[in-house]
Amino acid sequence: MASNDLKRKVGKLLIIGFDGKTLPDPIKEMIHDYHIGGIILFGRNIGTPQELLTLTSELQKEAKRAGYEHPLLICVDQENGVVRRLGEGTTIFPGAMTLGATDDPENAFQVGLSSGAELKALGINWNLSPVVDVNNNPENPVIGVRSFGESAEKVAAFGKGLMKGMQKAGVITTLKHFPGHGDTDVDSHLDLPIISHSKERLDEIELLPFKENIETGADTVMTAHVYFPAIEPNSGVPATLSEKVITGLLRKELGFKGVVTTDCMEMNAIADGIGTSRGAVEAVKAGVDLVMVSHTLEKQLGVITEMIEAVESGELAEVKLDEANERIDVLKRKYLNWDEIPLKGHADVPDIVGSAQHKEIADEVYRQSVTIVKNDHTIPVQLNDNERVLVVCPENGTTMQVEDKRYATLSLDEAVKHYHKETDAHYYNGAISEEEIDTIVEKAKNYDFLVIGTLSIRPGSKQISLVDKLHQTGQPYVVVAMRSPYDLQYLPNVKAYINTYEFTYPMLEITAGAIFGKEEVSGKLPVTIPSKG
Repeated sequence: MASNDLKRKVGKLLIIGFDGKTLPDPIKEMIHDYHIGGIILFGRNIGTPQELLTLTSELQKEAKRAGYEHPLLICVDQENGVVRRLGEGTTIFPGAMTLGATDDPENAFQVGLSSGAELKALGINWNLSPVVDVNNNPENPVIGVRSFGESAEKVAAFGKGLMKGMQKAGVITTLKHFPGHGDTDVDSHLDLPIISHSKERLDEIELLPFKENIETGADTVMTAHVYFPAIEPNSGVPATLSEKVITGLLRKELGFKGVVTTDCMEMNAIADGIGTSRGAVEAVKAGVDLVMVSHTLEKQLGVITEMIEAVESGELAEVKLDEANERIDVLKRKYLNWDEIPLKGHADVPDIVGSAQHKEIADEVYRQSVTIVKNDHTIPVQLNDNERVLVVCPENGTTMQVEDKRYATLSLDEAVKHYHKETDAHYYNGAISEEEIDTIVEKAKNYDFLVIGTLSIRPGSKQISLVDKLHQTGQPYVVVAMRSPYDLQYLPNVKAYINTYEFTYPMLEITAGAIFGKEEVSGKLPVTIPSKG
């Protein structure tokens, strides 16, 4: 039977998640029995701002009742843009590539400060952001617009801005995904990616943003479930489980003294390989401080059991737990304070959440980021009130495992209708047939202008055929790429092409304003579009 002391040393290393918007009894037990280090929240836990603040307050009250010296870490993936967890009643802030397209790191600072203030006001003290992966692979299925761009220097500068803004708001930040997830063509939620670059190349590109942000004062670093043969000689060992990556590269070579956290250990790259529980032991042996087990109670308890057994058998040195516990305490002492947490009665959501001031900051960034890549005298379009617009658009908004499906609803037609009332829409799903394409093309001939939305075109996508056939009608049109800027490589004949980098409604509304000459936009491409010619 493990001592309470050992159980709590192990428990402190865990970040766990659960279903629902209220605190379940098993999580209360984990807090009391194991003094778990923290909680990760997803869309499944988040309702109105008041519901969220009530939940985070209840979590902290439970930790206080359990005798915690410092409050719980409560974290969330609020990268903004396509990966966000906060919903109704909060401000929609621009994501990383949207910020990169403004070419001004001060925007990253302001968005970090503003979004950090809303997180803090809702009881979330740790954001799993910024992403400092360099997106230099157009085929990357998991990073893409979550990155500031393809330049390591740009990613470093914008990462610093976002990090410093959130820190000023009193929120813990996270550099991810170390040592770099940008040049992969596999999603580690689904399988184990491999990056085979030399150490010299990793130093020059992937590691540069981490190095510069660590020197600027990073709080935590999240590991990638990616295998780097240039650093780790043992085949198939992901960075998360590699002592050479965590202790050798991150701690010793880059000098990082803060807290290292894993990405979720239930992702397939770990769960389908070494397994979640065994992976947790190996991660701590490698030098990790916090182990994320985001979803399943059985796996969370399994991790605790296996780690305790590893200590008792002598496989995992208890001094590793002591060192990790101390680093976690240093972080908590810096950012967390019982006096700031509403532990009595009902706390109201501060006015800063979803404020007009924050919306104004976000909208100004959107204006500076919308990128008109091609324009052959098509926009701004001048239409009479009775002329008709057709919006043609794919209906499914998510392509990445990390995205929140609650925000997958596209509203390009509503954004266009805001500026031109005579607007209709045709939404189609990804399995669109050639017959439906022909139907859309015939329908389009009855309209005076077309707005064609695209969403992360891949080779062989039906979106290519649809745009080509609409182009052949001779109708005037503009293509709006609502996420991936790389869509243009598949559409060489288009005359007018706009990148939005995300399909958040404020972004689409400002884009529609630019199409009709009502908004001035000034975005610059933060990536190079490959030519298929």
